[in-house]
Amino acid sequence: MGRFIRGFAANCRGAEATRRIAAGQPYALRLHMARACEAVPGPLQAHEENEGWHRCRPELFGDVVLGRKDVPASYHLCVTHDDALQGVTLVTRGDDLKPATDLHRLLQALMGWPEPRYAHHALMRDATGRRLAKRDGAESLRALREKGLSPGEVRAMAEEPQV
Repeated sequence: MGRFIRGFAANCRGAEATRRIAAGQPYALRLHMARACEAVPGPLQAHEENEGWHRCRPELFGDVVLGRKDVPASYHLCVTHDDALQGVTLVTRGDDLKPATDLHRLLQALMGWPEPRYAHHALMRDATGRRLAKRDGAESLRALREKGLSPGEVRAMAEEPQV
């Protein structure tokens, strides 16, 4: 990992970030996107179930944060590492995370990790279109059942297009 950080990550403010790290102050380590993309030979692609192959555009993310003092490793770095470590061959996530696939493929290519296939599914949303997720304080399936929603009504929340 250290070689990756030295080779492709840049401190948030160069020498200033190095000083902050040494002093125990807040800092961020960012992926130097241009250098990272140059290090990957050929076009970067991902396979989406029911859609096929598509070209990845991780440069659209800019210099993403890989770690900070308060969060040693970003979500993106953690999930790609965990998928590789566990031998995941099909990554299944909500469609809100579909754009992150491009960044994840770049991290996999840089680290020499396996390239899984991807399948993104619709999210359950409330009547206003807000996703029903724990991190957003949404009601659980149990709570929806207790309110009297049928399984079909709950499934429809994931199938109906939202405004």
